[in-house]
Order: sequence, then structure tokens, then C-alpha cells
Amino acid sequence: MAEVLVYVDHADGAVRKPTLELLTLARRIGEPVAVALGAGAADTAAVLAEHGAARVLTHEAAEYADYLVVPKVDALQAAHEAVSPAAVLVPSSAEGREIAARLALRLGSGIITDAVDLEAGEEGPVAVQSVFAAAYTTRSRVSRGTPVITVKPNSAAVEAAPAAGAVEALNVSFSEKATGTKITGRTPRESTGRPELTEAAIVVSGGRGVNGAENFAVIEALADSLGAAVGASRAAVDAGWYPHTNQVGQTGKSVSPQLYIASGISGAIQHRAGMQTSKTIVAVNKDAEAPIFDLVDYGVVGDLFDVVPQLTEEINTRKG
Repeated sequence: MAEVLVYVDHADGAVRKPTLELLTLARRIGEPVAVALGAGAADTAAVLAEHGAARVLTHEAAEYADYLVVPKVDALQAAHEAVSPAAVLVPSSAEGREIAARLALRLGSGIITDAVDLEAGEEGPVAVQSVFAAAYTTRSRVSRGTPVITVKPNSAAVEAAPAAGAVEALNVSFSEKATGTKITGRTPRESTGRPELTEAAIVVSGGRGVNGAENFAVIEALADSLGAAVGASRAAVDAGWYPHTNQVGQTGKSVSPQLYIASGISGAIQHRAGMQTSKTIVAVNKDAEAPIFDLVDYGVVGDLFDVVPQLTEEINTRKG
């Protein structure tokens, strides 16, 4: 069976969920070989093996933390030379897409970004994408070189599939460009205790109808009752009601959770482009003609300040 390289996104050995999703998808097209880099790389092996990694290639070096993405590209290129894989899979984050693009350029290969599914094909892996604001679904394959594919978070359910997970040291020689851009400082993001927006299984978003920064407490309360991330429309962000880092939409972040709740959001195409691939969509809006209702699985016509607190209370009651 052909091997498939999976780039491991982790924080000091704690593997992030999108990587486990990639392992699930990788098993559809070959035998997963995980590539874990940086501090704590060896600590990822047990979790990766539990989710299907036949081998775990590791390399720890200060360069991965001290410099930008080039050292990681060097390592993936080394892994590619060692394994000769059928494909390389990378989580579709801002960093992941840059790593994938640089790697594809070095390999002289084609690249597919923001895939939502993978299928085995006679001539190589087939990537499924949602395009034109999710109005269409396409199936594509790379026709030159080793396919490099980035996959959106929440595109596949995580499935356990115990494998050997044999840990092997990866031999990496950093290029001259690896140390060209140094990280000179870091400011830790203030923790909200909520999941990362692009990785969350549930997202609760507020829009223009929230009518003020202070009113986002209603949205946050519902999100906290569900263990969800909080999102915002461009209108809410532009008004200064919520941070830009939480914007969902074409000029913000793309999310694909199991459940997306839109409160006070009209459903402009800019917003729809960032959340339309969500598995189940619920909208609360007092305008029965709002475009968002053309998209949803469940819609509530009503004032969000009446509906959302009642929903939060009901969820908390049932949890209690």
C-alpha cells in the first residue's frame, strides 16, 4: 500500500484535532506516515499510532520555534525524499497553506487547498472542494508530481484505528533560507477557555442584529453552554463589537463545524462563504426575508434577545 505523509500540527506534544482528521482521510488513500517536528515531537507518537499512523517521523530542533515556516518545509521535503509518498496532507490553516505551497513549489508538484474530503482514485487521490461560496462541489486531482493537499478542519470525523506508530528519527538538513526570518518575540493570546474558531465542532456567531459590543455577552453565554467557539460577521467586526480574529466570512476565517448558529446575521454572500460548509446550520433573525433562511437547516424568526437567552437556559437546564 502506498504511504501518505501527514504533517502533524501539535503544541509541545499535544496533537491538535485537525491532524487526527487527516489521519482518518489518509487511510482512505494509503498508509499514513506522520511527520512531527519541534519540541515534544516524540510525545505525539502514542496518539498518532492510536489514530492510524504506521510510522511517526520525528525531528526536534530549535529552528522550528525560532524561525518561520521554511524549516518545516525543509523537514517535509526531507520526509518526502525518504518516503516517496502518494500524497502529502497538511491541515488547512494559514501556516499550513504556506507550508504546502512552498513544498509543492520545491517538489514541482500540484497543490489543492481547502479540501473537504478525499477519495481514492485510479490515477491518484481525488480531493473534494466546496467552491464559489460553497455553491458547487468539485472533484480534482493533481496531474504532476506528488499531490500536496490541505484539508479544512472538521472535514472528517476522527476515527481510532490502532497502528504500529513506530517512531523513526528524520534526518533534516536546513537550507540557508531556513534562518532568514527570525521570530523575535511572542505575545500569548489571551485565553477565553473556548475552542479555536476554525477547529470547533460548534460555532455560535453574532452579527449586526446584536447591536453593540456589550450585547455579545448573549452570544458568548450560548456558546459557553454548548462548549462552542464564538464567531462574528464582518458587520459586527467592522463596528468594533468583536475582534477581527473571530470574523467568519470571505475576508475572515472559514469554518466547517458540525453545528453553526447564526444570530442576528442577515446572510450576505461574504459571510456565507465562510460557513456554508457547516454540517447543520441554525439561524435566529427577526427578519423572515433574511437571505440566511435560504441556507439553514433550522430557522427561528424572532428577536435574538428573546430566543437566544431561552435557548441558553434550556441547554443549561438539560445539562444540569
